[in-house]
Amino acid sequence: MQRDHERSDKRRTLLIVVASIVVGLAIIAYPAIRLIQDSRTKNQAITELGVAAAAASCAAVIDDQASGTQDHKPDGTVIQYPVSPPSSGPHYAVWAPFGKKFYTADDRPAIPNLVHNLEHGYTILWYKDTLPQDQVDTIEKISKAKLPDSSLGKFIAAPFKDSDGQQPWPEGKQVAFSHWSGNKQGQATAQGHRQFCGSVSGEALQQFMDKFPAMDAQEPNGG
Repeated sequence: MQRDHERSDKRRTLLIVVASIVVGLAIIAYPAIRLIQDSRTKNQAITELGVAAAAASCAAVIDDQASGTQDHKPDGTVIQYPVSPPSSGPHYAVWAPFGKKFYTADDRPAIPNLVHNLEHGYTILWYKDTLPQDQVDTIEKISKAKLPDSSLGKFIAAPFKDSDGQQPWPEGKQVAFSHWSGNKQGQATAQGHRQFCGSVSGEALQQFMDKFPAMDAQEPNGG
């Protein structure tokens, strides 16, 4: 009986050791796999991600009258933007970090921080917070992929809740792009631009960014 008990203890110890090794390898392997995946994505054009532009059910670009250049409000000020998502307007003095391109509901800055990024030539891809996870994953890949030269790397993807805006989004649209253009010759006021799509499309995003490049901004040299 004693020998049986000892053999049982040895088997139990062996199983614990094997399980610990497997768990340890998994912990080590996961970030390594993510690193490899991110490295591959970095050299992938955004046009290769998501559905084709023709299949994304994108509406025509909306041009908004812009306002709020250098109109900085104290942090915490409630700012009601006339369009949803915003394409211009008053904003907080601090912008969202220039190096971070993808946000979830857990770490997204306040909307007025992001509007400040628009002022510096950013294009923001806003996605509904109810978007299916597989499409959110595609957006994260887009944020890590090769952006068009016209963007100068000025891109952010961030979630948007219905409560973030005064206006509901068009029916069936889950993704929106926004950009804040600078004043053009012969144009009385600057413009903001928005485009709504039903599905995630890197090709549609690139078309929007090429049409409204980073240098077409209120303060293009910031960031």
